[in-house]
Amino acid sequence: MHKYILRFFAHKSRTFIAPLLTTKFQSGALKFARIIKKALALGFFIFGIPVAKEEYKINKIKVHTMMNKFTKVAGIAALTLGAAIAQASDTIKVGVLHSLSGTMAISETTLKDTVLMMIEDQNKKGGILGKKLEAVVVDPASNWPLFAEKTRELLSKEEVDVIFGCWTSVSRKSVLPVIEELNGLLFYPVQYEGEESSKNVFYTGAAPNQQAIPAVDYLMNQGVKRWVLAGTDYVYPRTTNKILESYLKSKGVAAKDIMINYTPFGHSDWQTIVSDVKKFGSKGLKTAVVSTINGDANVPFYKELANQGVGSDDIPVVAFSVGEEELSGFDTKPLVGHLAAWNYFMSAESDANDEFIEAWHAFTKDEERVTNDPMEATYIGFKMWVQAVENAKSVDVDKVRAEMYGLKVANLTGGTAVMNKNHHLSKPVLIGEIQEDGQFDIVWKTDGVVVGDAWTDFLPESKNLMSDWTAPLNCGNYNTVTKVCAGSAIAGQ
Repeated sequence: MHKYILRFFAHKSRTFIAPLLTTKFQSGALKFARIIKKALALGFFIFGIPVAKEEYKINKIKVHTMMNKFTKVAGIAALTLGAAIAQASDTIKVGVLHSLSGTMAISETTLKDTVLMMIEDQNKKGGILGKKLEAVVVDPASNWPLFAEKTRELLSKEEVDVIFGCWTSVSRKSVLPVIEELNGLLFYPVQYEGEESSKNVFYTGAAPNQQAIPAVDYLMNQGVKRWVLAGTDYVYPRTTNKILESYLKSKGVAAKDIMINYTPFGHSDWQTIVSDVKKFGSKGLKTAVVSTINGDANVPFYKELANQGVGSDDIPVVAFSVGEEELSGFDTKPLVGHLAAWNYFMSAESDANDEFIEAWHAFTKDEERVTNDPMEATYIGFKMWVQAVENAKSVDVDKVRAEMYGLKVANLTGGTAVMNKNHHLSKPVLIGEIQEDGQFDIVWKTDGVVVGDAWTDFLPESKNLMSDWTAPLNCGNYNTVTKVCAGSAIAGQ
């Protein structure tokens, strides 16, 4: 008789146990015990296990005794299993989607650490809604299609409640269809080209009107007449430079005074390009480089500038993707005076910034670690998400999204960040000069905050578009002339 019972469990365990492993634990122990008891009582008949009628009658008492004992054991097992499942459901999962290897690791690894620091700090405060936060870290390895695969893994397999991630726009655009399909929630912490507003993404980095346009205005006021638009060859630099070219021409700059150049990710041989920049800047008109070069290609670019003696007094460079973290990789003495445009610098003077830097050094156990703008954008996004979850009393994406609009969080430069209905922040704009110690001296900033604009005024296909994800519009690209929502988050799609 024992062998028949063992045979029953060997063949049928998946039928009864697997559902408990793949669904939320509810009534657990009692339900599991009842299932096992019924299985033992009926299994001999409905599953065709060969047991002679006489043998069943003879061993009836023994079988019932065994069933009763097993029911007790099954109940204990179910309680144990249920406790484990319940414990798992008592955490709120936070996906971390940043490249830890490949060409973008130089920039993105720090953002992974920032999210982990924020999670650790929030857990010390008791978590959210009585639950601890659990980080789920993946490495998309600077591989753009892999970003999409890892996003699907985070949402479908790991069932995370929110994702903090991406740096490049190509990685974000790879993620976008997946996160919209599965109704996930992404906080994107890096400056980008605009021309997008998805209901599933909150853009906590700068739009072009919060970085690129103010940087050009600053250089114009410094007397710059000729412009080199140098970028990595992908969507962010190409779209940003398309906007800047249009903006410069609207300001009276001739086409012959604009030079545009693109290089691949990880580009290392800058000798010819820097030579061309020097030649372009030798026409007697003050020339500047507006750089949208991304990732580790910045290191050889700046080294080549120094090698060819291109200083900030000759041809200043204003960068949109170079901050304190990138500068920590090489000698900055030859780069003194070159510029960067961001919404935050580590050198900003505020109590909030002092506390953030202190917390960062304590978390990393390294007093030399620097902070940068995308870290602040991650900080703001995380703080806002926590507030929204607490206000919604839920991690449900639709409920959290509804609570995001109008949220205010103290930024690290002494002001306040506000989340707008177009999923973009109101932020200050700062221009900083590189110093010998790799820090930035803030030489200019806006009087107040600038509202992020999802759609630029300087492209014909975008100038009539607006984004408002609240009722009655609920639209990422509403045409103010035709009064029609295009039905897609991205222009032209």
